[in-house]
Amino acid sequence: MKSFKNHISLVVALVSILFSMQIFMIVDRSISAYKDNLAMNYSLVVVSQKKINTKDLLNKLTSLATIEQLSADKVIKKLNTGISQKNLELLKITLPKFYKFKLKTYPTPSQLKKIKKQLLRYPYITKVETFSNTHDTTYKLLLLFKKVIMVLAITILLVTILLIFKELRIWQFKHNERMNIMGLFGAPTWLRSAVLFRLSIVDALISFAISFVIFSYLAANEWVLNQFANIGISVVVFDKIYDSLIMLSVAILVSILLASFIVLGHKEEV
Repeated sequence: MKSFKNHISLVVALVSILFSMQIFMIVDRSISAYKDNLAMNYSLVVVSQKKINTKDLLNKLTSLATIEQLSADKVIKKLNTGISQKNLELLKITLPKFYKFKLKTYPTPSQLKKIKKQLLRYPYITKVETFSNTHDTTYKLLLLFKKVIMVLAITILLVTILLIFKELRIWQFKHNERMNIMGLFGAPTWLRSAVLFRLSIVDALISFAISFVIFSYLAANEWVLNQFANIGISVVVFDKIYDSLIMLSVAILVSILLASFIVLGHKEEV
């Protein structure tokens, strides 16, 4: 019990770091998945005076994914208020061509302006409707959400660093006497600090194990998966190989740094 109390602060601090790091990764993946979903549903409407060579345009503008010509019948149907069949056929001939352009990725406002400018360089393209007001609002909301999560993660990280430094002082007081005694008996530095490194690695493994269990549960939790399904995206909450390696590496690195600070800050008493 006493040993557990000695290390609970470091374990909690490490779990906090791993938890905030993984949450940020989940949010980043969610935003990327949502942007991909928006890209699939977002399209530009282009008005052209003649039929567009879609293959040539797709080769020249790499940001375009697909080009689909819209049927003029739908437009004429909306305008049909007692117009004779003969006039309808004439209207169909004189109407410009309407196209729906889909993009490979959800663009930023600056990218959208660039795409519009590139399209309008073609003399036969007379209008490009980007729905910029709705697009800009959606994109800014995504960026705002990501920034809020980033600020929250940084805040947790700063608080956690303070906890780690507090734990550092406690460990210094507890192990200085033991290291001094071992030094009097001629023990080398690596042997005196071996226990510290062993304990720090054990704490790192405990923190990793706790985080692994938490996120493995969340990744398989039906309620969590349903929340993503409700907004039409699929997100990897926890990759048991990739995310685990990152978590384990961070936990061990922070713990070893903690032990190193103690060793470097140790002063021999004469």
